[in-house]
Amino acid sequence: MDATLTSQQDPGITFLGAATTQDANGVRSVDRAASLLLALGDWDGDAGVTEIARRLGLHKSTASRLLATLEKRGLVEQDPDSGRYRLGLALVRLGGQAEKALDLRSIAMRELKIVARSVKDTVTLSVLEGDSVRTIAWSDAMGMSHQISSRLPLHATAPGKVLLSDRPERDVMRLARIGFRPYTPHTIVRADLLLEEISRVRKRGFATSFGEHQSTVNAVAVPVFDRRSAVVAALEVRAAGHRIPPSRVPELIASIRDAAATITGLIGGVVASA
Repeated sequence: MDATLTSQQDPGITFLGAATTQDANGVRSVDRAASLLLALGDWDGDAGVTEIARRLGLHKSTASRLLATLEKRGLVEQDPDSGRYRLGLALVRLGGQAEKALDLRSIAMRELKIVARSVKDTVTLSVLEGDSVRTIAWSDAMGMSHQISSRLPLHATAPGKVLLSDRPERDVMRLARIGFRPYTPHTIVRADLLLEEISRVRKRGFATSFGEHQSTVNAVAVPVFDRRSAVVAALEVRAAGHRIPPSRVPELIASIRDAAATITGLIGGVVASA
């Protein structure tokens, strides 16, 4: 072997051991940075370097270097007066992009199937679209699932009331000026009565529709929340009136509320406190 190479490495050659060590260090740094961001996200307010280092089991100097690097990228921000850190605005932008990329229908479909088989009735997932409810998926009692797109009225359906419960009163008043269509004798067509109903939905966390859109169909619905605890969708059980009498409402609410909480967690949402 050439004596020169035994005493001095060729600068153009990367040795496997050195590369492996560098890769391992890089992965460890990424893992620490990710853990730091998650810890800050769970923190109630901002945090100091010493607190962060202690929680993550890092040396203070290591935590400080990670924070400085993340701050350069806008992922964390440092308060100039207190020196404490909080999540940066770059994460808001990334969170918004992640939300747009989520396929809520695909994510929720498994839960729709499970609940539909359990309650032996049709389960739907609906979102707000303009001044209507858009049903984007459903699963029947046999567990057959479908990705659909149908539009329903806000004021006469259980999902519609759930979605309206997160909207300001002025939205209801605007719809009232347009006029609420009386689909059946049970449809709420007065703004004051609808506002009272929506207030009840907020307090109890679910909505019902007993023959309000179709005289022979009853339904119950609960909210699905996003990361800001805003209502992003409604999970509903609907069936012929005799299948959903008032006495069955608590059972159905328990089933779909658990499923809605699971979907909320899967999309990174936070269940709103009562």
